Amino acid sequence: MKLLAGNSNLPLARAICDYLEMKLTDASVRRFADEEVFVEVNENVRGEDVFVIQSTSYPANDNLMELLICIDALRRASAKRITAVLPYFGYARQDRKPGPRTPISAKLVANLITTAGANRVLSIDLHAGQIQGFFDIPTDNLFASPVIAADIQARMSNRELLVVSPDVGGVVRARGLAKRLDNAPLAIVDKRRERAGESEVMNIIGDVEGRTCVLIDDIVDSAGTLCNAAAALKQQGAVEVFAYCTHGVLSGAAAARVANSELSELVVTDTIWSGEPDPADSKIRRLTVAPLLGEAIKRISDEASVSSLFD
Repeated sequence: MKLLAGNSNLPLARAICDYLEMKLTDASVRRFADEEVFVEVNENVRGEDVFVIQSTSYPANDNLMELLICIDALRRASAKRITAVLPYFGYARQDRKPGPRTPISAKLVANLITTAGANRVLSIDLHAGQIQGFFDIPTDNLFASPVIAADIQARMSNRELLVVSPDVGGVVRARGLAKRLDNAPLAIVDKRRERAGESEVMNIIGDVEGRTCVLIDDIVDSAGTLCNAAAALKQQGAVEVFAYCTHGVLSGAAAARVANSELSELVVTDTIWSGEPDPADSKIRRLTVAPLLGEAIKRISDEASVSSLFD
């Protein structure tokens, strides 16, 4: 087994290697003067089971091209099996046609990864479960909920917890987390989205009075939804509001918006690397998913069960 990493999230790739007690494959992933991507693998990978670790986060197109070219280089170097490890799968929110003459970009990206030569895909918390069906190769969709639930139990075990879904579409995810938290009660934020990136909270479905609320979502981008939901929960009598999200996209002024919101803390995993550490006084905290990914990679290589990770 060998692990190769692009440039999108090297700290996570190194942490996975530490968990597996192995080294990253020696490879050069660099740019020519005109920004063309060039990949050179400096080790023999013939007949090897190779895992390419690359989040297709910002800059999404550059990181996607790095992934595709890494896969092509390995295929031409006669790797036995190539698994694309995508901690964060970019373009996942474009999983359907929201209007006429619009693309389904998630399917296009799935086709690109398959055509490049990947034999398998491993990801965490795909925005929509049906994206697994966009791939014509085996796809494993891991869940960050065990990592999130363990952190909540370690920090808030003595509080009256209430799990809150920020929208109706996230109820299944919220119910799954509530089940892990000893069947904590559930509430839903009913909101209306006027345009992309903006949301208006309408009302809260559920009793939040006197409780510590835990908002749960898969992606936090502009953070507008979470901040509006936190304000509405506080107005309804919540004691404190925490937010847990798997993928911290945090584009634009998201960090500043969180800092000035009613949220006590926003916790994200390290599936996306911003390139710089969070400020010391930030409300944003990061959990690592390296052990989760490392264990899944080990099980895939050993042909063992991955689903049993979540039993």
